[in-house]
Amino acid sequence: MRRWLILLALLVVAGCGKETTEPAREIVVRTDDSAPRDTPDQQSRGVRIASSRIVFVTHGQASDEFWTVVRRGLQDAGRQTGAAVSYRAPDSFSIDRMRQLIDQAVADHPDGLVVSVPDAEAVGPSIERAVAEGIPTITINSGSDAFKRLGVLAHVGQPEYKAGVEAGRRLAQAGVRRALCVNQESGNAGLDERCRGLQAGLRRSGGTVSPLSVPLQDAATAQRRMSEAITEGDVDGVVTLGPGAAKPAIDAVSASGPRSRITLATFDLSPEVLEAVRDGEMLFAVDQQPYLQGFLPVILLAEQARHQVFPGKGSLIPTGPQFVTETNAEDVLRLSAEGVR
Repeated sequence: MRRWLILLALLVVAGCGKETTEPAREIVVRTDDSAPRDTPDQQSRGVRIASSRIVFVTHGQASDEFWTVVRRGLQDAGRQTGAAVSYRAPDSFSIDRMRQLIDQAVADHPDGLVVSVPDAEAVGPSIERAVAEGIPTITINSGSDAFKRLGVLAHVGQPEYKAGVEAGRRLAQAGVRRALCVNQESGNAGLDERCRGLQAGLRRSGGTVSPLSVPLQDAATAQRRMSEAITEGDVDGVVTLGPGAAKPAIDAVSASGPRSRITLATFDLSPEVLEAVRDGEMLFAVDQQPYLQGFLPVILLAEQARHQVFPGKGSLIPTGPQFVTETNAEDVLRLSAEGVR
């Protein structure tokens, strides 16, 4: 890990930029730098090199605080490198719309492309087309099990199955034997891997996991579906696969009987989640450090465009899993207020 930190620190260079948000059906964020950047050698020779253009396309929904932190990371990296960075995502979870956004980005032929991979079969051909056309491409977030066969430069994210296994072990140590795995994005392969890993981690102690698909468009409906599953399934643990489902889960547990008999945990962070962990309402939150999933690809692709250097081609650059518990939740909550956790 130290080697990665040293390599990445050497890649960070100073720059400047500005941010604008354009109204559109999808989320659109741009960090532009209209003035080209020069290295000292280029300045002495009078040569000017234009800043690189990097496009993000993810499956992240506008209401999900996780992707707000990803955007903060890419915006900060855009300022530091002088790269012009744009971010696009459907306004609600839609693989078809995401594939269209990737194809539009490929047609524009940017200097770098960053894509999440919620469904490798569906979006894989579009990503492979980008690679075939010579666009340096990095995958982030979902896709840790698929990125190598897509031919991209690297994957920045969390090994989802491993994260699920480690979460399952922690739940087992807390005495959980019958858990619900609440999935807010049915069809997202990364979330399926979390559930599968959770089951493997609990199985080693004789536990079981029941998957439950709960879309989050209506918090009241989500809470009701979880309450029904808790009551009908004799559940002693609930794990949500994203922070948006955490509050309905807490409310569902409260509505279903004594909270002390059910252990709650979640993947990913939000201020509400961190407060619940700090206050002992949730056992832990799995942190995959979304800030780094936005920040690192921009740094790497900017240097690839500028100097044709790239560390660890074909590798997974792991940003998690890390665990936030009652002992460190207060510190992480302060960083969350700064938009980086």
